[in-house]
Amino acid sequence: MSFDVAAFRAEFPSLASGIAHFDNPGGTQTPLVVGEAIARTLTGPLSQRGSALVSQRNAEATVAGFRSAVADLVGGVPGGVVHGRSATALTYDVSRALAKTWSAGDEVVVSELDHDSNVRPWIQAAERAGATVRWLRLDPATGELDLSSLDAITSRTRLVALTAASNLLGTRPPVATVAARAHDVGALVHVDAVHHTAHAAPDLTAMGADLLVCSPYKFFGPHCGALVADPDLLETLRPDKLVPSTDAVPERFELGTLPYELLAGVTAAVDLIASLGSGDSRRERLVSAAGLIAEHELRLRVRIEDGLVALGDRGRLTLHSRAADRTSTLFLTLRERKPVEAYEHLAARDVLVPAGTFYAYETFRALGLPVDSGLRIGLAAYTDDSDVDRLLEGLADFLGA
Repeated sequence: MSFDVAAFRAEFPSLASGIAHFDNPGGTQTPLVVGEAIARTLTGPLSQRGSALVSQRNAEATVAGFRSAVADLVGGVPGGVVHGRSATALTYDVSRALAKTWSAGDEVVVSELDHDSNVRPWIQAAERAGATVRWLRLDPATGELDLSSLDAITSRTRLVALTAASNLLGTRPPVATVAARAHDVGALVHVDAVHHTAHAAPDLTAMGADLLVCSPYKFFGPHCGALVADPDLLETLRPDKLVPSTDAVPERFELGTLPYELLAGVTAAVDLIASLGSGDSRRERLVSAAGLIAEHELRLRVRIEDGLVALGDRGRLTLHSRAADRTSTLFLTLRERKPVEAYEHLAARDVLVPAGTFYAYETFRALGLPVDSGLRIGLAAYTDDSDVDRLLEGLADFLGA
């Protein structure tokens, strides 16, 4: 079985715009089937959940479908899937709930590889509880997690927060190794899989993640977030909630009426990915599809890297994405030009390569770079060779190569 990029691109009406999208780590384009699922759910018979009427049953089925789809995507169980407005909001919610159990002398470990949404909520929660914050460090020379900094995990550690893939560099740190160290001292592990899930089918158990967040709009779905955990763990957490609202897991974490139309869109996105793979179960098809997409993205990534090396040999840019295991996301800085100038030059050619902080505040600092000092090139499954051609030609023209 092979991946047909042309057929996949046909699923996305927005690609008819002619824009070559390399802004995918910030959010992918949306396929027609997702938009149709959203519209069908929103305009069909729909009401608060129940069983007496079709509108109630539709709501129930939509919620159950969402939980099942996300569980299959990340290797969890439906009863441990929580919907949220975003991964950031969910991380704040769970950090506040967990911090109720922390006190002075406890420690929380965060990483220099992470998006700020998996750093600041934990730092702020630790400050309120009087806990100490310790760090897993980034090796700027390799773009890898510095494993010597695992000494930050001690007998006082209550939680370790770590990304499964850096949204700036693409680096995939050895999450399972870090998680094993954390579990040895009785700590929980919170994994930000937002960037990782866009390029793989995570395995919650293999990672050793006690809590995992992802964002469907990074893998062709609507703008929302999901948190996945063992339901038994969620039972131990007591979030603030309204008195009349249910205390059942996972609903106790979902404040107010769920956006059923968005849940239906997430299920449609997961099913579209699964349709690309083979296997008896949806989980098997998702894993298979992820492998096919990864092969496609890697081939294009190598093409881009070869092109950037040619430009870099002339002293015009530096590629900072160097880790041995990484996604198809590349971060580079320019030696003589401002990144925003490159962004504007490429945008004039309908090639979208963003410049910005990408919320990777600590990663910029660890690299010794000013925040907002580079360009990020991010591939998706619908990226094709013509997109890459236009990118490389545009960069060469901008740099005068």
